[in-house]
Order: sequence, then C-alpha cells, then structure tokens
Amino acid sequence: MDYQLIATTTFGIEAVTARELKALGYEDLKLENGKVEFEGDEMDIAIANTWLRTAERVLIKVAEFKATTFEELFQQTNAINWGEFIPENGEMHVTGKSIKSTLFSVPDCQSIVKKAIVKSMQRTYDTEYFAEDGPKYKIEVALLKDVVTLSIDTSGAGLHKRGYRTDTGLAPLKETLAASMVLLARWNFERVLVDPFCGSGTILIEAALIGNNMAPGLNRHFVCEDWPTMGADIFEQVRESAKLAVKDRNLRLIGYDIDGYVLRKARQNAENAGVDHFIEFHELDFHDFSSKQKYAYLITNPPYGERIGEEEEVYKLNKKLGAMKKKLDTWDFNVLTSFSKFEKAFGREADKNRKLYNGRILTRFYQYFDNDLRQKMKAARLNEMAEAKLDEKNNN
Repeated sequence: MDYQLIATTTFGIEAVTARELKALGYEDLKLENGKVEFEGDEMDIAIANTWLRTAERVLIKVAEFKATTFEELFQQTNAINWGEFIPENGEMHVTGKSIKSTLFSVPDCQSIVKKAIVKSMQRTYDTEYFAEDGPKYKIEVALLKDVVTLSIDTSGAGLHKRGYRTDTGLAPLKETLAASMVLLARWNFERVLVDPFCGSGTILIEAALIGNNMAPGLNRHFVCEDWPTMGADIFEQVRESAKLAVKDRNLRLIGYDIDGYVLRKARQNAENAGVDHFIEFHELDFHDFSSKQKYAYLITNPPYGERIGEEEEVYKLNKKLGAMKKKLDTWDFNVLTSFSKFEKAFGREADKNRKLYNGRILTRFYQYFDNDLRQKMKAARLNEMAEAKLDEKNNN
C-alpha cells in the first residue's frame, strides 16, 4: 500500500533529513517546519526507520483537513476508513497538540478523534466492541491554524533511541542532534575527528556509525513490526541489506573529558554500538588540550553555563576555543552552544551558523572552516562579485 509519510525533525534539521532521504533515493520531498513529507510503501517505512539518522519519527499521514468545530473534526475523522490501517484488535492511543487553532482543547480533540475512529471501525468490522489487546497504534491529531493532520506513528520509541546508550552525563545530547552536527560539518572521513568535551561519547559514536555507513536503527525494534499490514520479512530484508552496506573505513576519532566516570560510560556506549575500536577516549582537562595534528575536525557541545555564576567560566572556556582555532587554523571547528556571547568570546564571527534546538534549549551551531578553505571560498566570492560587475557593465 502506498502512503504519504512524514519524517518529523527538530526545528532547523529539516534540510539535513531531506538530504538523507534523497541519498536513500526518495524524491518529491516537501519540507515544512519540523517535518519532511515523502511517499512510500511498507518497505519504505522499514527503510526510513532503519536508516534515518536525524529524524525523530516516521509517521503515516492519514488525512489533512480544516476544522473549526468539534462536529467538523468528528465527521471528517469518521469519514476515513480506519479499518485500512488498524486491525480489529488494534490497541489505539490518541495523542494531540493544538497551535493557534480554534479547537484549542487538546484532551477534547483526542476524545473526539478516538470516538470517530471507533465509529468508523464499527462500520468496517460490523461490531460494537473492540478488545484493543493487539498491536499498538499511536494516532496523533495535530492542529495548526485550524488545519488538522491525522497520523499514525510507525516508530514507537523515538528514533534517537538507538539502543547503545546505557547511561549519560548531566547534559545528554540526543543521538539525532549529534548525527546532524556531524552531517552539517561535512566531515571528511580521512581526517581525524576530535571532541574535547565528549561526555558520554554521542558525537563520536554517531560519527563512527556515519563513517562506516552503519544503519542507526539496525539493532532496535519498531512498533510497526507488530502490525499485520507489515510483511514478516520486510524488516528482515532491510536489516540484511543494511548489514551488507557496512564499510570498514580506517577512521580515527578522539574524545576527551575531565570526568573519568562519564568516560567509562562513553567507552561502554561505544562498545554497545560496535564502534569502540574506532574511538580513543582520554581523561583530560580541556585547558590542557593541545595537538600537533595538521588537519582535523573539531565537533563539540561544550558546557553552556545555564546556572547563575557560571557565565564567566564559560566565557573563558570559549575564549580558549578561539585561541585554539588560531593555532589550529587548518582545522574545522564546529561548536553547538546556547551561550549568547560565544562569538565575542571566541574572538571572531563564525563562517556559518544556524539555529538548532537541543531539547527545548535554543542553541546555535557555529562553524569555522579551515583557513585554506576559507581563503578559497573568499576568493571564489570575490571572483563572483567581479564577474557580476563586469556583466552589469557590459549590459549597460
């Protein structure tokens, strides 16, 4: 069966997820805030869940319509043949959200949608009672400016839950965001990747998975695997294909942290992910960090200084990062932080930066390219400007 599918993302990651989908062979993508829509069947649902590194969930988009009254919401939901999606014994759970909509009471919307779905299924299965003791179906009713989107979650636990992380530090970074950082940095696999604030090792582990083309969802279960509409061998085929796609590149990833306990957890996480032989972990105070490496990538998520009295300490830390960049001018620096004075402390504006959300915290991803590349980019921009002026002069 063909579906309209939605890969949900955190804000700011949509283009990265779209790039992933294109690499998987999907076209005619539709990008909106927090989601990328694409078309696919059951096999594509399995592929997207298994392979997407930056998406939060994969949903089936059942319907979209406008509703400003509860009666409209009920009737249009009831008009859908839910029996095409949900078996007679399916366990149905309705979640919801409402943003800038006339129907602002989420509990009421959830209740009405559930009643409408049951009413529709009563017609399909010719019964008044549903035991709901079978496979799980999480249905979401999402209202945005009076437009209702009804969807069914195929993932179950969020896609960031790869299964390798047994424990985290005090400020864990989501696996999906860590993967996004590595992809945005456009890391060259032949170069060393360093994280001087590695914590539980998430950035380095995700980089190792990316570098070796290891599917992030290879070793976990998805809720849709229990659905009767999903063929028993679909996920098996996708997993076998994913295993054959694994590379064995000669990667070098190095992580440093001052906390020995957290580093032990990082080593365990890397072992769980099957990438521990690619990563070196060292206990080191950041202020003692130095390197003689000529070319490398630094991708990190340093402390933000969210607590009172920490701003001065975080300012010094980011100033140290800036001083490091001057010495390691052929390195790419990629830093995720919510610290508002980061560029001032670092000592210069970023070559590129974008807004990203770390959980509910608004952060920015600051990128400083290696000096050789910056000079080439600057020269290219100057050439483009000179050519544009020459064309304008010739046209006049």
